[in-house]
Amino acid sequence: MDMPAIHLPDMFEFTMSPIELVVRGSLMYWLLFLVFRFILRRDAGSVGITDFLFVVLLGDASQNAMIGDGTSTADGIVLISTLVFWNYSLDALSYRFKPVARLMSAGKLCLVREGKMLRRQMRKEFITEDELMAKAREEGLEDLSRVKAMYLESDGEISLIRHDG
Repeated sequence: MDMPAIHLPDMFEFTMSPIELVVRGSLMYWLLFLVFRFILRRDAGSVGITDFLFVVLLGDASQNAMIGDGTSTADGIVLISTLVFWNYSLDALSYRFKPVARLMSAGKLCLVREGKMLRRQMRKEFITEDELMAKAREEGLEDLSRVKAMYLESDGEISLIRHDG
């Protein structure tokens, strides 16, 4: 079996416009950002099997939309550079500007106040009573009566604040 010869210049030749790659990469970055920001908030801290599958499928589906007919290394470099640019830029902007930071990550959401479950908040994020009780047990509490507050944090984790004493 003869192996095809590697022609290095072809690897670094653009197969599509770099501007088109930047636009495609930017559009897909923002679409995926919105999906992760507004749909997957709760699962950011812990990824279940269906969430992992969803992420893999999103990556596969978005790959073709981002790269189009591009197949060269140069195309890939421009696309990856675009994604890195947006990621770095948004991190820097959210560090400097509070409105951008609020857009970038959801604020905390109170789930329990003074030992009482806030069912509307729980329903909003599909958090069950069993999940809250599991968190309380992790903190050494048998019930919620000693819980001052429990929050769903922006990273998807649940935090607990006990009453003093």
